Amino acid sequence: MDANITKRNELLAQKTIAGLKSRNMEGYYAASKEEALKIALELIPEGSSISMGGGMSVHEIGLSEALKTGNYNFIDRDAYEDKRQAMLLAYDADFFLAGCNAMTDDGILVNIDGNSNRVSAIAQGPKHVIFIVGMNKICNDIDSAMKRARNVAAPINAQRFGLDTPCSKKGTCFNCKSPDTICCQILITRFSRHEGRIKVILVNDNLGF
Repeated sequence: MDANITKRNELLAQKTIAGLKSRNMEGYYAASKEEALKIALELIPEGSSISMGGGMSVHEIGLSEALKTGNYNFIDRDAYEDKRQAMLLAYDADFFLAGCNAMTDDGILVNIDGNSNRVSAIAQGPKHVIFIVGMNKICNDIDSAMKRARNVAAPINAQRFGLDTPCSKKGTCFNCKSPDTICCQILITRFSRHEGRIKVILVNDNLGF
């Protein structure tokens, strides 16, 4: 990545990590995908039970593959015929892994879900939640974070899953009530009552959507 962009990301990450700390959450900065993977594995003890949503960022840094092949109890929902069973197991897992649709530079996380298994696990259940967040997801304020989640992340994910929504056809949010809508539940995480439960690894890269 360009040196000027990297310097900007380092400075922005410092501000965002301070914001997370003020909200009872922990932040880390990784200069590369490889460093992000190293930090994540240092945070997750071997033998831990781990679940995740469909976060592309987790896959992109190689974390899901490392956990599947390592000494961990990785709950791979793709291996379950009963997807609901796998989703329910997530609530009692030691760690839940997720990407993020958008977050503010002072540490507020915004996530939108269709089935809502991801946002519900983020809100309450697993003992620890680790977010993998590319610096492309950082926004100036909650309004711009909401716009990003609804007009960038949601249309791309609707297209990725082949859903019949206005945003998948037009590329922007229509605030629809389509049966296929993936904007069923919106979770804004502005504070963690449980200190250290939520950890965010900011990555000097463009990750996810």
